[in-house]
Amino acid sequence: MVSAALLSLVSVGCLVAMQLLHKASWPFRGPYTAVIAWQALGLAWGVSTIGTLLSFGLSSYQLGAASGSLALAADLFSGRLFLAELSQGPEGISHIVAVILAVTLTLVLLYGLISSFVQVVRVRRRHHDLLELVASEHPDVPGARVVDHPVAAAYCLPGILRSQVVISAGALEVLDERELAAVLAHEQAHLRQRHDLVLLPFSSLKRAFPRVRLINTYYETVALLIEMCADDQARRTSSPRELATALLRFGAAGPAPVPEGAMAVIAAAQGGVMHRVDRLLRPDELSYHAGAFIMGSSAFLLASVICLWHIPL
Repeated sequence: MVSAALLSLVSVGCLVAMQLLHKASWPFRGPYTAVIAWQALGLAWGVSTIGTLLSFGLSSYQLGAASGSLALAADLFSGRLFLAELSQGPEGISHIVAVILAVTLTLVLLYGLISSFVQVVRVRRRHHDLLELVASEHPDVPGARVVDHPVAAAYCLPGILRSQVVISAGALEVLDERELAAVLAHEQAHLRQRHDLVLLPFSSLKRAFPRVRLINTYYETVALLIEMCADDQARRTSSPRELATALLRFGAAGPAPVPEGAMAVIAAAQGGVMHRVDRLLRPDELSYHAGAFIMGSSAFLLASVICLWHIPL
């Protein structure tokens, strides 16, 4: 039961750390580091929660969650499992329930991940086909396609074979040449660093638990950090002031319709525009030592969870 107790502590600790990270101000100074911390906490929470249930349910094997799962599979094939557990009375039934909950949680998380990926790929393929009909090349926007729509919008559609940056005609009217270049650099950063894949685990959690408001809040937090990561990449080739001005122009123009699976410079459901503008105009980066400590802590957390899965007690 030692591994079950320790894994449960890790699971609860991850939830507390997520809430503290959500309220902290340092992620705005180091969005890349913060996104990695969010990924580590989310993965550690899922693995430790499943491990807690398995360690408790398989405690009779005294092999730990990992080796106990293999022993469980062997007993399932031999047909000895349920007779042995039921012979222990209520305690044996509670172990069976714990294992069933662990399997259910695993399937729910896998369902969210796979269904999110399939849905996004399907929607992107459909939108790519639609762009072939309604979008056109523009001499002032190299590397992007222009849609004749009066609302200011800019987004990218990631893909393996055909990634695409899309700009609306309304955006061309409100942006000058340098602001447009900054927006294009922002969207190219999304495509180059595959930020859609970084966000996928969080969108899959939102799909797996659609009624849990806290998960949606955390999703929005990570999405904002990813936009800041793209901002940081864009300001390497463009003026931060030009990008900040472009963000303000998009914000003043109002929310624009963005297809599912796309990454917009300003999404309709995303707040935090003023946070992005403020950090562009007044940059304050996370110190090297603080970033190294957070990265090391994230790696230590994941390694600890893996080790706890193998504790044979």
